[in-house]
Amino acid sequence: MKKKKVICIGEALIDRIRNKSNQGFTDFLGGAPANVSCALRKLKIDSIFIGTLGSDDHGKKFIMQFNELDVNLDFLQLDNDSSTRVVNVERDQFGDRFFSGFEESSNLYFADEALSMKLIEKEILNLEKCFLETKYLVTGTILLSSPISSETIFFLLEQAKKFEVKIVIDLNWREVFWDHSSFSSEMSKAARINLIKKFLNHSNVLKLAKEEATLFFEDKNPLQISQQLSNRPDVIITDGKNPVVWYINGFQGITKTPNSKKIVDTTGAGDAFLAGLISKLISSGYPKNEIEIEDCIKFAGVCGLLTCLGEGAIEQQPYYEKVSKFLGSLIL
Repeated sequence: MKKKKVICIGEALIDRIRNKSNQGFTDFLGGAPANVSCALRKLKIDSIFIGTLGSDDHGKKFIMQFNELDVNLDFLQLDNDSSTRVVNVERDQFGDRFFSGFEESSNLYFADEALSMKLIEKEILNLEKCFLETKYLVTGTILLSSPISSETIFFLLEQAKKFEVKIVIDLNWREVFWDHSSFSSEMSKAARINLIKKFLNHSNVLKLAKEEATLFFEDKNPLQISQQLSNRPDVIITDGKNPVVWYINGFQGITKTPNSKKIVDTTGAGDAFLAGLISKLISSGYPKNEIEIEDCIKFAGVCGLLTCLGEGAIEQQPYYEKVSKFLGSLIL
């Protein structure tokens, strides 16, 4: 059986993005793992989302979006005692965004912090069947800021390894999540970084931003970063509109990515990039030389760019045909 599915584990949340006029905001569906699962479907890859939503209007909108794109929700959990997290997103004059905090909730925790291992254990036979068809498991590090979801992600990683599923980790450092969590708010920044670095040892593929490479590894060389981790993962370092630096399948290189003066909103660009990369790894096979690696990175770069040409993450993600058409007219 050829493995072609991707499991995405983690947060689905609302990006409440400040309007350019500063006179209000607009809500968009987001959260890195949710974004990746949707972007993969648009790129013709089967995806499964594992996470927790609140039993609220935001949660219902997510389920509608997932169903519209045919994302598998067999392991989605709904929590009646919490709400779907709403993240306040501000934007600077260049369209780059930053998280300024969360909308207050009357609950003790947000739904994404409550991903339950016990509920997944009840579905273990279905999960094992799913792993038989799964090539990659994608997750970030935000789940580590809650003890309940942290326990669950480690359980899922161990189960995935039994079926030789490759682990893809997008570091996605978001300190505001750690500051807010009752579990991790008292942890020092050094302790948080150490916890995350240990977690990264599970990765077969690691994606991180340039500033994350500097913060966590004091290095911007993907080969050197790979050698600091026990699995010696492939490492891809993004840096906004600047070239992508990579160490993949024993090769090292730098690939320019397309840019545009029409950037509106960078929310979700990295998630679209990652989905584009994974889709190529599945559809074309793991790259065996530098030319094939360049093709993968360029395809991923176009997915990221096209997502920036409008507001919101999931709405702007390109379908496969649009990426192919763009690449056909592109001379890098």
